[in-house]
Amino acid sequence: MVIRWHNWPMNKDLAPHLDIALRHAPPGLTATCIPRVDICVGQGSTDKAPCLYRSMICFILQGSKRIALNDNLLSYGSEHYLISALDLPLVGQILDAPEGQPYVAVSLVLDPAILTELATTIAPVRENEQKGIGITINPMTASLRDTLLRLLSLLDTPDDIAVLGPMVERELLYRLLQGPQGRLLRQIAQPEGALGGVRRAVAWIRSNYTSRLRIEQLCAASGMSRASLHRHFLSLTGLSPIQYQKLLRLQEARQLLLAGEHRAADVAFAVGYESASQFSREYLRQFGAPPARDVRDARQAIGAKEGR
Repeated sequence: MVIRWHNWPMNKDLAPHLDIALRHAPPGLTATCIPRVDICVGQGSTDKAPCLYRSMICFILQGSKRIALNDNLLSYGSEHYLISALDLPLVGQILDAPEGQPYVAVSLVLDPAILTELATTIAPVRENEQKGIGITINPMTASLRDTLLRLLSLLDTPDDIAVLGPMVERELLYRLLQGPQGRLLRQIAQPEGALGGVRRAVAWIRSNYTSRLRIEQLCAASGMSRASLHRHFLSLTGLSPIQYQKLLRLQEARQLLLAGEHRAADVAFAVGYESASQFSREYLRQFGAPPARDVRDARQAIGAKEGR
């Protein structure tokens, strides 16, 4: 699946949302005092950075973003929102808004327990058949904008968050369940389905990514047969379990290399590789440069941004 890149126009309806976000979040990723709600403020870049998308909803308030998972390419801005049904290792590139304004996005990590509670209390609506990978781009609606604004407004009255926060989050999820991806969200709430099995497999891989992947253990963790696991895992993530584990290892290795003065060989063994040369080859294939040069270039790019 390939989606053409777009230059998304600025959405003036999100101006009040943007004002609140920028007052409460400095550049970088900020975990707000609303549970599971983060705000990201960044500058556009020609660099493509690896990132792990959690099972979440993401609303872009300003700017746009390009993401790639294997051969699946997506682009979205403030006119759309993103739903990720499971944790996915992606490559992302954020783009500035017009006139060099920063990229600003709000994300809410999904709680399956809340989705289950809501899904059992509302009648299903006519929904699109869910096909392809477990990440979708959907048109923003006026009702979602209004609910999102009330959620962000709680940052100005933090004493209200404990009582009103869960209520507004449930309203937001209710509206999403009534939308075009209600089927996908209901699948997150159903542990017995294929998506539930793949989510369990993903959780197992994330907890054991430094260990040798044994398909029998993964089948036991997911509750699926070998054939069913492979078919549904590939369908929802665009990757085989082995490819998924490899991406996790490489992303974690890159973070370790960027965070300190670690030798590439030491990092390779720390994330589960048995061969430093194999690690270097796969790192080069994934990130386009050997570990030492990639880290040097990334640090120079970060320093250039901070010096602006």
